[in-house]
Amino acid sequence: MRMKDLFSVVMLLGIYSLLSASFFVAMDAVDVAFTEAAVGAGISTLLMLVVITMTGRSEKTTRHKPMLALLVVVFTGGVLIYGTFDMPYFGLADAPIHNHVSPRYINDSMQEIGIPNIVTSVLASYRAFDTFGEVVVIFTAGIGVLALLSVVRRPEDSDKITAINDSMHERYLVIRIVTKILLPFILLFALYVQFHGDFGPGGGFQAGVIFAAAIILYTMLFGLNTARKVINQSFIQFIAAVGVLLYGCVGLVSLLNGGNFFDYNVLTNDPIVGQHIGILIIELGVGCTVASVMIIIFFNFAGRREMQQHNKKVHSSDLESL
Repeated sequence: MRMKDLFSVVMLLGIYSLLSASFFVAMDAVDVAFTEAAVGAGISTLLMLVVITMTGRSEKTTRHKPMLALLVVVFTGGVLIYGTFDMPYFGLADAPIHNHVSPRYINDSMQEIGIPNIVTSVLASYRAFDTFGEVVVIFTAGIGVLALLSVVRRPEDSDKITAINDSMHERYLVIRIVTKILLPFILLFALYVQFHGDFGPGGGFQAGVIFAAAIILYTMLFGLNTARKVINQSFIQFIAAVGVLLYGCVGLVSLLNGGNFFDYNVLTNDPIVGQHIGILIIELGVGCTVASVMIIIFFNFAGRREMQQHNKKVHSSDLESL
């Protein structure tokens, strides 16, 4: 049975992400659980709910049978399953990852990197180039949303849209007051997650999502126009680019100092101090880019929905006048 209520689908995806985060906690993968809860059950659910307000809650029935798409999916799935035949069995004790990769990280990361959180050591130092690619992908997604959904509002429409938003967001006084009280603590927790990822679960990805979630919560309760007065969109776009450049410049500085790309050991005379400085800077770049891109995506989705509502209202008023 296929579900056609998109709201129910989004809710089920959020619940599934939250359950997955609980499974990761039970398996002592706290960093992964933190990311899944923040991204999967948090920000992704909010963004999909905004999209539903633009596209509609119910899925449209298709009048044709997409057999070609079904064949492509079946063929791709068969190739992927065939590719798993050469992989070691799940939980096999003598798998290469248990004999070579994991022991190296567990036994040597503290001496080479000097931070207690091995996950941060892997993502921010050993696999820094791979993480840099992920940040570039997130930045590219933000640029794509800007290119596709960016809305230029005319000055004569601003007052009408403001009136619509004010009528929608002047209610729920208790929730708005509670949100004002909670927002500083949410932002403070985001900063804690940002700068405490070396010693516990957290880092730039999680902190960026939490920071963006606080801004989105404020926007949902107080309206886009109020949020635009507080948050300059041009500045947010600038911060998104600065985060990527900040991350990449650490690699360039490492090259100029005679080391490899993202080799933090050459940043200072003490390799351990260099690792700490390099990880701190790139995590800051990750947090800036992730938070900015999430805010950009939400504001563009919500702005397009706002413009659609305004156009419908104008169209209905024109029909009434006729």
